[in-house]
Amino acid sequence: MKKKDFKKEKLSVFFEKQYKASWKYVRESKNFIYSIILLFFVFAVIGFFVPVPESIQVQILEYFESIVAQTQGLSWLELISFLLNNNAVSGFFVLFSGFALGIFPIFSTIINGFILGFASSFAVSNGGIFSLWKILPHGIFELPAIFISFGLGLKFSTFIFKKNKWEAFKLFLEKSILAYVFIILPLLVIAAIIEGTLIFFRF
Repeated sequence: MKKKDFKKEKLSVFFEKQYKASWKYVRESKNFIYSIILLFFVFAVIGFFVPVPESIQVQILEYFESIVAQTQGLSWLELISFLLNNNAVSGFFVLFSGFALGIFPIFSTIINGFILGFASSFAVSNGGIFSLWKILPHGIFELPAIFISFGLGLKFSTFIFKKNKWEAFKLFLEKSILAYVFIILPLLVIAAIIEGTLIFFRF
């Protein structure tokens, strides 16, 4: 075997090993991820059915309007890059801020769930129930990435309960980085491509 081919095979084995290890860590963290999913949908239901003060509605709508304003005039690739950057930074921050007693993953889950519920309710009230089909494709890959990121962030906080806290911290940090690179980020790339395409071409 040529030296170049050997290096390629070695690199391929390395990536395959890290990919499998990342999925193993995700599976080991399933209870934390399920907790995030449950919390998310509880607050999505609240956001959908429970009326909110007009002042909060205005703030949420202004947030959406600011996002729309930032994407005006962007090319297809620029729009995808914008969406990917927003989601990647958000997922990264929540995942690695999880060590702070899980406050940020929980808080972000509540906020994101509530906003999704409110946005869905707003869409239905203005465009009917079938308007939800326009929202659905955006979350096929983005929501799993968010759930995994937030769930791993929540698990990260449990290092504080371990006997050897520093070693647990380093272990969770390493596994979280791998999961972010090999699982979360690829899902966000796919999500950004789908969402950017739907928005740009108005499917």
